[in-house]
Amino acid sequence: MKNLLLVSFVLLLSIFLAACSQNAQKEDGKKEDVAEVTTDKTSDGEPLKVDKGLLNVEVTIPASFLEGQDIDTVIAEAKNEGIKEVIKNDDGSITYKMSKSEHKKMMKEMEEGIIKSVEEIKTGEDFTSIKDVSYNKSFSEFTLSVNQEEFENSLDSIASFGLAVTGMYYQLFNGVNPEKYKVTVIFKNESNGEVINTIVYPDDLNEKE
Repeated sequence: MKNLLLVSFVLLLSIFLAACSQNAQKEDGKKEDVAEVTTDKTSDGEPLKVDKGLLNVEVTIPASFLEGQDIDTVIAEAKNEGIKEVIKNDDGSITYKMSKSEHKKMMKEMEEGIIKSVEEIKTGEDFTSIKDVSYNKSFSEFTLSVNQEEFENSLDSIASFGLAVTGMYYQLFNGVNPEKYKVTVIFKNESNGEVINTIVYPDDLNEKE
């Protein structure tokens, strides 16, 4: 399951970078930034840094998030998609340096992508037992209202995984506090509001490893 998370991360990052590249802006490399540093930790204890300067934002992805990936290829693809500077660090992590406008656009694209996924779950034909999906502003909690009988005779609970992955990476790239690096997915009976099941990511995944 951890490998699936890593693969999902790389795919999501590629999508977000591609979306942001259309309006990529070049900044003068000689200008100095006044840095505001936010450092979070992943479940493995490695920091994911989001350094928000006056003009630029630096996002450092820990080595644990890149296991099984060819780092040089990841860097080349990021540069091709418009990220102006990508640094391979000695500890195996990589740092993306982008303008604040690029980072802001990346976060906006993530938000729009999550909302689009929610609408597809609600209106599509893949998860027919799910009748409605609500979420909070930080995408740390999703509530899925379901037809309980249909739900219990289906595999529709896997819809929670996609929502959880996007919610977790939204939080990470937004520099959230480590204690808030979680996504809770609640399944409720649409007829009476009774909670059927609750899954907390990544805690429940780690317990199953």
